[in-house]
Amino acid sequence: MAEVKWIKIVTDIFDDEKILLIESMPEADSIIVIWFKLLCLAGKNNNSGVFMMNDKIAYTDEMLATIFRRPLNTVRLAINTFERFGMVEIIDNVITIPNWSKHQTLDQLEERKEYMREYMREYREKQKLLASGKCKVNSKTNSKANVSSLEGEEDIEEDIEEDIDIEPPVPYEKIKELYNSICKSLSQVRNISSTRKNHLKARWKQFKYELDTFREAFEKVEASKFCTGTNDRGWKADFDWLIKNDNNMVKVLEGKYDDKGGGDDFTKDNKTTTGEFYDFSNY
Repeated sequence: MAEVKWIKIVTDIFDDEKILLIESMPEADSIIVIWFKLLCLAGKNNNSGVFMMNDKIAYTDEMLATIFRRPLNTVRLAINTFERFGMVEIIDNVITIPNWSKHQTLDQLEERKEYMREYMREYREKQKLLASGKCKVNSKTNSKANVSSLEGEEDIEEDIEEDIDIEPPVPYEKIKELYNSICKSLSQVRNISSTRKNHLKARWKQFKYELDTFREAFEKVEASKFCTGTNDRGWKADFDWLIKNDNNMVKVLEGKYDDKGGGDDFTKDNKTTTGEFYDFSNY
């Protein structure tokens, strides 16, 4: 795998109990530096938090001491401390960071990279059309592209300064799969019709081409008792209701359909607010 160019660190890491305990130790500063070096090495190797130099060789204490430019005894103290606090696990003499992929959300990173590959393919096609005179460029600005695209697993960066009439492609299938995997209580989507494509294209542009916005909306709908059928009319939300206009997803994201207190109070509370929040004429 290609290395990850960045890793996520929570801003309150130094309020974490484990870090606070480490800071009380004699070698605190060195241990914390080694922790950050481990995190960076895990990102560089991009191997799900498993410290292997290759398929056959695991990193040893001695190797880490050399790579980190730290005394061997200090590295061993740090590794023992991390293992004791559950920050690393040693499995068959291989150092690992538990839940590395979960904490770093590498699945979303891969989604973004795949999306950018598709985006750059569309962009290059548009450039070919421009070169052949089959596509018009807005004359009020010049168009520049500073594109670094590496094959395979390499990162893709783009810095396009307008104005070429191009939008990132709509990930229709990804949105459908996301909805079906999250909204288990609602009717599942079998295919994306031309009407749905038109609606999705509008929502994709409305929400600035962010797949995570759709994810958030789907999660909020699934968590809402009202949207999953607990209301005066037994109405349920569905995929088409979410995407058909520029209001419904916004209302979901703003929390208009969030539970008002849970339990038996939910139906009662929403009976008094149905007129304010929920317009059944739109369903």
